[in-house]
Amino acid sequence: MQTFVCVWTEHLIPMTAIALDAMGGDNAPQAEVAGAIAAVDETQVRVILVGDKDRLHAELKSHGRSECEQIEIRHASEVVSMKDNPGKVFRQKTDSSMRIATDLVVSGEAGALVSAGNSGAMLSHCLFLLKRLPSVERPGIIQEFPRPTGIVTICDLGANTVVSPTMLAQFGILGAHYNRILHSQKRPRVGVLSNGTEDSKGTELTRDASELLRQAAGHVDAEFEFVGYVEGSDILADKVDVLATDGFTGNVVLKTMEGVSEAVMRMIKTAMGSTVRAKLGGLLARPALLAFRDSIHYSKFGGTMLLGINGTATICHGRSNAEAITNAILKTNRLLEKNLRQELGHAIARHAELWKSVKQ
Repeated sequence: MQTFVCVWTEHLIPMTAIALDAMGGDNAPQAEVAGAIAAVDETQVRVILVGDKDRLHAELKSHGRSECEQIEIRHASEVVSMKDNPGKVFRQKTDSSMRIATDLVVSGEAGALVSAGNSGAMLSHCLFLLKRLPSVERPGIIQEFPRPTGIVTICDLGANTVVSPTMLAQFGILGAHYNRILHSQKRPRVGVLSNGTEDSKGTELTRDASELLRQAAGHVDAEFEFVGYVEGSDILADKVDVLATDGFTGNVVLKTMEGVSEAVMRMIKTAMGSTVRAKLGGLLARPALLAFRDSIHYSKFGGTMLLGINGTATICHGRSNAEAITNAILKTNRLLEKNLRQELGHAIARHAELWKSVKQ
C-alpha cells in the first residue's frame, strides 16, 4: 500500500475548505473518507472530515493516510439519522456531524458543506444556520439529468412541496444562472413544467410564475431565455435547459427517472439473456451498455445543490459510494471557485422590484 506523506501546518483552513459530514450516508464513514482522499489527490481542494474522530483516524490509516494540510478531522459525538425529525434535529443534536459541518461554514472556517445524510435535516440546518440569500423566498434543490444532447437541469426536487409564483419563478432564475456559471451556457433556456405547452394549460400558480419569468427574461440584464411551458415528455428533449417546478412534482420526476432507468437496464439484461443469439449480441454490446449505465448513474453527478441559501451546500444520495462523494466534493469546489453564491445573489437582486410587486 502506498503511503501518503504531507506536512501539517498550524493555521486555520482557508475559505476554500469543504466541510464533509463523514457520518451521514449509508456507507459512512468508509465512502466519505475514500471519496475525500480521491478528491484531494485529484486537486488542491481541502476537506474537513467531521465525525467520530477515532473511526475517522482508523479509516484514514486503513488507506495509509493521516491528517495533513489537505485533510483535517473535526470531532462530532452525534449522528443525524434518516429517522430524525428534520425540523427539530438541529436543536436536539447540537454536536452532530451535520451540525458541526454546517457551523464550520457559518464561521467561515469552511467555504461549503457536503453531506449524504438526512436531506430534510440538511435543508433545516442550512435554512436556520446559513439563512437565505436576500430576496430569495425559499431555496430549491437542483440537479442535472443526462439527455442525448447534453443535460437538463431541474429545480426544485423536493425542498418545497407547496410554492408561490415568486418561488417558482426564482427556481427558474437560480437554475439558469447555475447552468450559466457551472456549465458555461451563455443564455440557458428556461421553462415551467406543465401539462401542456399552450398558455391556457397549467394552473394559476404556473401561469403567474410564467408571467414573472417572462418579465424577468425581458430585463435588460437578463442572461436567460424563457421558452414557456414544457410537457413531461419533453424533459429530456433538446427544448429546454432549465426546468422550474414545485418540489412535490420535481421529486416525483426524479424518482420516476431513477426507476425507469433501472427498469430499462433490467429489461435489457433480461432480453440479452433470452436466446443464444441474444447472449452473443449481449457480449458484443456489453461495453457500450456498461458505459451507458455509468453515464446515467447518480454517482457521476456527485449530488444535488441547495440553491438560494447564503452559502454553498451539496446533498448527496444516501447510498453514495466513494466515487459519488469524490464527484460531490470536486463539483462543490468548482462552484466555490466560480463564486456561485455571490453570482446567484446578484441575479436575484437584479429582479428585486419584480418580487416586491407581487402580492403574497
